[in-house]
Amino acid sequence: MEYREIAKLLQQLNRTNDDATMSKIMELVAGSVAYDKLRNLVSSKSGFAPNKELRIKRRKKVERQAKVSTTFKITEKEINVMLDKYKNLFACSDRIVHYRFHKGVYEAHYRRYGLDIYASAKDFNEMKKRFIEKLLNITAGAGVMCLNVSPRELLNRKKVGIPFINYVDEWLKIKKQTVKESTYKEYERVAEYNLRKKFGKYTVEQMTRSVIQDYLFGIVKEGKHRTAEKVHLALTCIFDLISEDLGISSPMKKIILPYYESKKGNALTKDEEKRLVEYCEQHKENEASSALLVLLYFGLRRSELKTIEVENDELTCITSKTKLGRKEVKRTIPFTPVFKRVLKSVDFAKAKKTNIHTIHTTFKRIFPDHHVHELRYTFITRAKEAGCNQEVVMLWAGHSFDKDVKTSAVDRGYTDYSKEYLVNEAQKVNYIL
Repeated sequence: MEYREIAKLLQQLNRTNDDATMSKIMELVAGSVAYDKLRNLVSSKSGFAPNKELRIKRRKKVERQAKVSTTFKITEKEINVMLDKYKNLFACSDRIVHYRFHKGVYEAHYRRYGLDIYASAKDFNEMKKRFIEKLLNITAGAGVMCLNVSPRELLNRKKVGIPFINYVDEWLKIKKQTVKESTYKEYERVAEYNLRKKFGKYTVEQMTRSVIQDYLFGIVKEGKHRTAEKVHLALTCIFDLISEDLGISSPMKKIILPYYESKKGNALTKDEEKRLVEYCEQHKENEASSALLVLLYFGLRRSELKTIEVENDELTCITSKTKLGRKEVKRTIPFTPVFKRVLKSVDFAKAKKTNIHTIHTTFKRIFPDHHVHELRYTFITRAKEAGCNQEVVMLWAGHSFDKDVKTSAVDRGYTDYSKEYLVNEAQKVNYIL
């Protein structure tokens, strides 16, 4: 606006009695021209000079409205219409922390850049105080003495030089509390012979994708496909821990193994079965003879031998596949007619105490191309060939799934066969070698 236009506008303004209109126009004018120039303009060109008291009042009002403040306040009404994600925030250094009010408690959980900090309290200020104290402790532990270090720099300081073996030990510590002792021993063996010996001096940074991939390919070239799978699984679990703690991407995401179809065992033929029985009857002094006959005619796993109990022509054992913390599953297998014919050659007490390696060595001496677990296949195969109820065979074998059984798991769970029925089914296993 030109000065003449402003002067004319002021003359009209001073003639009006509408305070609201006057205030609005003054505000617009104040945004277009400095107040001191406006004052000079009014006094020199308009020919109209309001009284001093009115001029001061108007000047203060204009200054108050035109003033730019460095702070602002949000009313409660404005807060109520905000999105929830913007309501519950507080700043701590350069970190924006989300919190919530849940069941009478303020809770803040910050998980970014490798940090995992949780604090809670019934009072908001107390919760915030606890959060800051925990953040200070963590940053100080990483060699940071103040909160002005960026999260990215803090992350880089945390992950430099950390021994990879530290996370192997942490993984084993978790597994020891969550799996059975036999399973833990296998994990421990993998950690000792495949991780400590190879990567004992490596840091987390040195465990790159190419290093791990080359190592696994080397195991495969040796023909140890199953070992490669076990190591791959262990490394995947370990790097899940590392990724969560340090906020880095796991190199295991791009690791691949060549396809390998594991060799499936086969049941012994009846000629082979006869050969095994004759060997055991002729070598009763061999510690493994009784154990081999029990495995053959009851379909047990080797690890289940130590749990066997015999009474009233029935053998009871505890299923070894039960997970830690689950209720032990006992199963009972009646003596079959074919087993009763070799019963005089079986010492159950000796079979219960026989070392599993002795069993393996003896069996391999007789059948170099077979595995001890194939005795279990033989029992299940013979029972099905004899026409036994397939669900009953599952119960005897301790299986939760069988592709040949079409009924649902719920149906099997609600079926409780009588002892008489199970004994009658066992009587069907009556063949001549």
